[in-house]
Amino acid sequence: MVPDSYADGPRLLADIGGTNARFALEQGAGRVGDAHTLACADYAHFDDAVRAYLNRLPARRVRHAVIAIANPVDGDAVRMTNHHWAFSISASRAALGLDTLLVVNDFAALAMALPALGPADLQQIGGGQALAAGVIGLVGAGTGLGVAGLVPVDGRWVAVQSEGGHVAFSPFDEREVAVLQHCWQRYEHVSAERIVSGPGIVLIREALAAHRGLRVDASLSTADIVERALAGSDPLCRETLDCFCGMLGTVAANLAVTLCARGGLYIGGGVVPRLGAYFAGSPFRARFENKGRFSAFTSQIPTLVITAPYPAMLGAAAILSEHLADLAPPRAVAPLPLPILETENDHARF
Repeated sequence: MVPDSYADGPRLLADIGGTNARFALEQGAGRVGDAHTLACADYAHFDDAVRAYLNRLPARRVRHAVIAIANPVDGDAVRMTNHHWAFSISASRAALGLDTLLVVNDFAALAMALPALGPADLQQIGGGQALAAGVIGLVGAGTGLGVAGLVPVDGRWVAVQSEGGHVAFSPFDEREVAVLQHCWQRYEHVSAERIVSGPGIVLIREALAAHRGLRVDASLSTADIVERALAGSDPLCRETLDCFCGMLGTVAANLAVTLCARGGLYIGGGVVPRLGAYFAGSPFRARFENKGRFSAFTSQIPTLVITAPYPAMLGAAAILSEHLADLAPPRAVAPLPLPILETENDHARF
């Protein structure tokens, strides 16, 4: 029988991107709540954001924590790619008074949550049918571009951590070549993340305007561009969003053929879930299926937008449970379900 609450107190879960830090407490297996989102820019250090979240809650002892972070994790030192936070895992663990502090790549954590997601947590775009034991691909645009895989090994799932967002950008047509050429004027190496991301939407619009000899308001944010595009009030913003979705289709198809992802290609991140019904009719799926000699292959692969709130936390919670179980004396237990997050306070931004 799974206990209602953990004997050693609630566990701290966090999903940290370049813009927002999302926190929650896991009171017991399958019981996650007290969710809150903080802006990373409001805190000088990682530890400060953790304390600010914990200070919002009634006094309670938290001994174990897991942080899913938008960054490669290799060793004790963590330095974020898309934010200025840098910290030592061991020093932060001591400073925060924790027994356990795991730091894992956010997309590796998100990948671990995928098998537990149900129809209500997903929106399928286009056709295709997943193979039950097939490799799964994961890509998502937010402040950066996350990539991961999920591979079945001996009856369990193993996450494949990746920094695939930093591969070179691959243009599909002359318009995208023009965008790439515009970016080359500023960057020696133009990665997929540079363009296929939230900040990349601003860059795409700038490049398209330059290509057409237009002068546009350079003060528009990603959220402004998306809002105008969805409202149909600005043709350049709509073309920008169409271009972005087509580029994401290329990235997703490249990952699908690289991993042979017959188990499906999942789409996370902060941008696409906010596009609503538009995304289903966007250039994304047509581009995903337009893969030359492998078009028939990608056409069979389903593409699914993750609509569940804070899904990376669910995978991170599973990773922490496995870690603590490995440290405990052996005993017969029923497998723990992945937690279902109860959201309360989501102020996420692009």
